[in-house]
Amino acid sequence: MQFVIDTFVQIFRTLWAHKLRSFLTMFGIAWGVGSLLLLVGLGEGFRTGNQRGLKEYGENIMMIFPGRAPAVQGSMNSAREYHLTYKDYLDIRSEATHIRALSPVLATNDVHAVSEFGSASGQLVGPEPQYNTIRFLPLLQGRWINSLDDGQKRNVVVLGDEMTRHLFPGRPAVGSSILLNGYSFEVIGTLKRVGRGDDNSTNMRCYIPFQVMRSFFPIKDTDGFDAISSINYQPRIPEEHLLAQQDARRVVGRNHGFDPKDDDAFEGWDTVKQAQMMNVIFDVMDEFLGTVGFVTLALGAIGVINIMLVAVTERTREIGLRKALGATNRSIMLQFFAEGLLLTLVSGLIGMVLAGGLMLAFRNYQGPGGFDPPRLVPMTAMLAIGSLTLAGIVAGLYPARKAASLEPVEAMRQEST
Repeated sequence: MQFVIDTFVQIFRTLWAHKLRSFLTMFGIAWGVGSLLLLVGLGEGFRTGNQRGLKEYGENIMMIFPGRAPAVQGSMNSAREYHLTYKDYLDIRSEATHIRALSPVLATNDVHAVSEFGSASGQLVGPEPQYNTIRFLPLLQGRWINSLDDGQKRNVVVLGDEMTRHLFPGRPAVGSSILLNGYSFEVIGTLKRVGRGDDNSTNMRCYIPFQVMRSFFPIKDTDGFDAISSINYQPRIPEEHLLAQQDARRVVGRNHGFDPKDDDAFEGWDTVKQAQMMNVIFDVMDEFLGTVGFVTLALGAIGVINIMLVAVTERTREIGLRKALGATNRSIMLQFFAEGLLLTLVSGLIGMVLAGGLMLAFRNYQGPGGFDPPRLVPMTAMLAIGSLTLAGIVAGLYPARKAASLEPVEAMRQEST
């Protein structure tokens, strides 16, 4: 135990005797570790921000919209418009084997909502009850639309967060009545706020049962059929999203008389595909940031190695004197090992703490778009500190071993540079 204490006392004396050199060494290590952690943390914040943004729409959502079907494949000049219908939805529901859940959606922006306390204009959406299992619609109060509401055509409505704030500022909404273009509706539920600021239109929506929407706010196409705005659906598993898309397109193409393999005839959105594309972008970005961080780390390591080599070389005479006084090669090597370990490990931890503190200071920062605050990645921190620690130890042990192998007289004859 006394040997360990003496070793650390000697280490601290040596570091204090060369304060500037020790500070520069520690600064280089801390800078390399901190820079790497900040770069990787920014990339991770961007990744999690975009993933969170997609999840606020729902998990594995796919949509199909009305489109234009070309009479001659590949020639949009000959295209004719077609509308999705409720029959398309029913046929997809009965025939598509790779779709887990789906809902027809009617939507209109031409609605004015009025309550006893205020008024607002927003989007009115009429889905079937299962819509809230497809889309991310977290309830704040009350309940969601159920099958009885839809089947019995009840005049009930669920309000988005911003719509609630406009119609019922500081007052309870559930149980109250509002007018939607003159029709009276009972508020049965309100939703939590989704997204940041005005990024998500869900907050300015009113949701009513599909059959009620169909009766009061229908969309008629030129052929007189009941049209719908879109069909929202989910594949059974994310890996089957292309098969689910093919199932939906096959039905729509058959019902409207065009080739379902013609991509130009369809308008849609596939969040599974978008997430895959974003992951590729994130992976490339991580590689780029990792490369930049690695270069920064490598420069720090080179600086550490250079300083340690010079420091040990300057102490060759000291090593010779200690050997002359009875110190063994093992004790000399142990001291330089402990010195390199302590210097690099403490410096790396300082860099990690500073980077973590900076990230913590920005933890509530709401970045633009899909940016989240930077996040500390523990694995990267361990890798950075470990690599620099290893570099410092090796840089100290190699010349120390070479000097310790000299005879005391030869070591003491070496002139410090």
